[in-house]
Amino acid sequence: MAASKEPDSLSCSICLDILKRPVTLQCGHSYCMDCVNAYWDQEDRCGVYSCPQCRRQYTPRPVLNKNTVLADLAEKMSPEEHHPVDVECDVCTAKKLKAVKSCLVCLASFCATHLQPHYVSAAFKKHKLVEVSASIQEKICSKHDKLLEVYCRSDGQCVCLLCGLDEHKGHDTVSAAAERKEKQKLFGKKKLRYQQGIQEKQKQLRQLRQKIKTLECSRDAAMDENEKAYTEIVQMADKRRSTVRELIRVQETAAVSRAEALVDRLEKDISELRKGEDELKQLSLTEDHIHFLQSCQSILDCPEPDQCSDFDILLHTPFDFVTKVISVLRDKMENMARDIADISQTFQADPDPETRQEFSLYFCRLSLDPNTAFENLLLSEGNSRVTWIKKAQKYPYHPERFTKYDQVLCTEGLSGVGYWEVEWRGPRVEVAVCYKGAGLDESGFGYTDQSWCISLSNFGCTFWHNGIKTKVSPHCSSTVGVYLNHKAGRLSFYSVSDSGQMMLLHRVHTTFSQPLYPGFMVCRGASARIMSSK
Repeated sequence: MAASKEPDSLSCSICLDILKRPVTLQCGHSYCMDCVNAYWDQEDRCGVYSCPQCRRQYTPRPVLNKNTVLADLAEKMSPEEHHPVDVECDVCTAKKLKAVKSCLVCLASFCATHLQPHYVSAAFKKHKLVEVSASIQEKICSKHDKLLEVYCRSDGQCVCLLCGLDEHKGHDTVSAAAERKEKQKLFGKKKLRYQQGIQEKQKQLRQLRQKIKTLECSRDAAMDENEKAYTEIVQMADKRRSTVRELIRVQETAAVSRAEALVDRLEKDISELRKGEDELKQLSLTEDHIHFLQSCQSILDCPEPDQCSDFDILLHTPFDFVTKVISVLRDKMENMARDIADISQTFQADPDPETRQEFSLYFCRLSLDPNTAFENLLLSEGNSRVTWIKKAQKYPYHPERFTKYDQVLCTEGLSGVGYWEVEWRGPRVEVAVCYKGAGLDESGFGYTDQSWCISLSNFGCTFWHNGIKTKVSPHCSSTVGVYLNHKAGRLSFYSVSDSGQMMLLHRVHTTFSQPLYPGFMVCRGASARIMSSK
C-alpha cells in the first residue's frame, strides 16, 4: 500500500519536502526559508524577486519571517507520519494484509484478523503487543534468536536471557525496563540543561537583537548626520561659488571700463600725434625760411602725449584673488577628505570581539574528518575528540588521508566569521588552519605559506607559518580559542582561562584566498577535543 501523501499546504514546491522554517509570501504561497532565499539569490542581479509559483514580483527583496502556524503543523508531523511504512502481516498467506500490531513474544506482526487470538485466548495473555514495527528483528538476539530483554551495564548493550547466563555471566545486568527507568531519570537533568541552554541562548538572542536595533538606530543617526553635513557642505560650496562668480563679474566690469577709457585716450593721443606729424611734414616742405623759423618753435614747444602708466597695470590679470580663494578652499577640502578617510578607516577596522560572551556569538560547530586522520589517531565522542594511540587504526584508503604526520582536519571549510575552542592534553598539540590540499602530508602544519598553526606544549607555545617560528608565550591554558574573520584577513589565537578570561597569544593579518579548514597535530600521548558551545 502506498504511503499517504502529506497535505500540499505543508509541502515546499521547491524541494518537494515538508516545510522547514516555513515562510509565507504576500501572494499566499509558502516555502522553506532556505529554499526561497536560495531561489532569490539567483535573481539578485535583476533586482526583482518573484514567487516561484505565481511569479508575482516583489521590489525590493521582502524580509522573510517564520510562519509559526505552519511550523507547528509541520513539526507535529514526524518523519514516520510523513511517510508511514506499511508492514505486512506475517501470517497472511494469499494476499498480505497490513499489520496493525507486533508481538515481542511471537516476534511477528499481525493484521487485525490474525491479531484476534492475542485478545481472546488465554495462551497469549502474557504476550506483549507494541506498535507495528518493521525493525522487530533488531530486538532479537542474533546469536540465540531470543528477545532482547536484559541490559548489561558492564558492556552497555542489550542482551537476551541466554546471553546473561553465558558470555555476560557475572556482569552487572538488569531488566531492560529497570534500566530504562534509570535512564529516564537522567532525562530530567538533561531536560533541565536543555532548558537552561535555551534560556541562555534566548537571552543572548534578545541581547543580540537589541544590539542590532541599537546599531540600526546608530546607523540611521550617522546617515542623517552625514547627509546633513554633505548638504551643508554643498550649500556652502555653492554659496562660495556664487560669491566668487559675482566678484569675477565685478572685477571684469571694472577692468573692461578702465580698458575702454584707456582705448579712447590712446586713440585721442594717436590722433594728436598724427596731426603734429602732418604739421611737421608740411613745415619741412616749405621754402620760406622766415615762415619755417617763425613756426618751428611753436611745433617744437608743443607737448607730446605722456606714456600710459595704466597700460602696464592692465597687463596684469585682475583675477589673481580667485587663485588665492580657490587655493584656500582646496586646502580645506583636502583636510576634509583626510578626515573622511580617517572615519572610513575607523569603520573598516571591524575590531575583534573582546569577551568570551561576545566570541560565543560566532561559535561554529566543527567535526573531525575520519577520511583525513593519521592511522595512529583515534576519533571519538562524535568525531569531536582525537587521541594518539599506539595501535594503528585500520582506516580505509583515502586520497586526503595523512600518511606521514599525526594530523587530522575538520570536515568544515570556513570562509566567514567563526570561533571555536580546543581543549588539549599531553606533551604537544598543534592547533592549525589551512587550505585544503595544501601539500601538508609532505610538510606538516605551519611549514608552508598555506597553513598557520600554534604549537602548544608544557614548555610554552610558538606560532608557525611558512616554516618561520615565532615565540609566543611561555605559558598557555589547557583551552585555546581560535577566532577567524576570513574577509578581514584576521586569524587570532587566545588562551582561555577557567574563569573565561581571554588572553591573546598571536594574531595574523593577511589575505585569505580559499576556505580555511581547522586541523590538529597530536603527538604521542596527547589528545585534543573540540569543545561545544556553552
